[in-house]
Amino acid sequence: MSGNETTLLPNELAFIALINEYCQALERIDLRNEMVEAMLKLLPRIYISAADLNAGALIETYINPSLDESTYNRVREKVAAVMADEDIYLEVFLEDMKYSDTPISASISENLADLYQEFFNVIEAVQYVSTSEQADLLRLCYENFTAYWGQTLVNVLRALHNVKFQTNDETSY
Repeated sequence: MSGNETTLLPNELAFIALINEYCQALERIDLRNEMVEAMLKLLPRIYISAADLNAGALIETYINPSLDESTYNRVREKVAAVMADEDIYLEVFLEDMKYSDTPISASISENLADLYQEFFNVIEAVQYVSTSEQADLLRLCYENFTAYWGQTLVNVLRALHNVKFQTNDETSY
């Protein structure tokens, strides 16, 4: 190995493995309880791993969107069907909530599909580039995590927690 060659840190490799596991789980799980269990185990680990990514100086790069709309919709619709009447939940961490007199709802399926899209694109991108470019893509992923998808992750985690542990059967999430 030359002195200027980049290697990925163990946490960066773990992050790639976790987001790959997440995508595979959404593609294969067809039962609500299995999906909720899998997401409640994966999402916190992804959050911790993403928060620990290297936030160094970002070189001009972007993550090429490789997920097509039909695949995104297939994943979203599959999760919506699995979650059924528990797909919709009240959202309190949206900017619009500050100005709304009525509750704002969000859907578990859309949030999980949005995360799937982000993660799928990262996985596709890191497969075909050098290690130093992978590190750049992961720094960009960290920037995206802090800007938007980290909040999406914790919001849907809260909703999934409620699905699993809700005590009031009259409340549908």
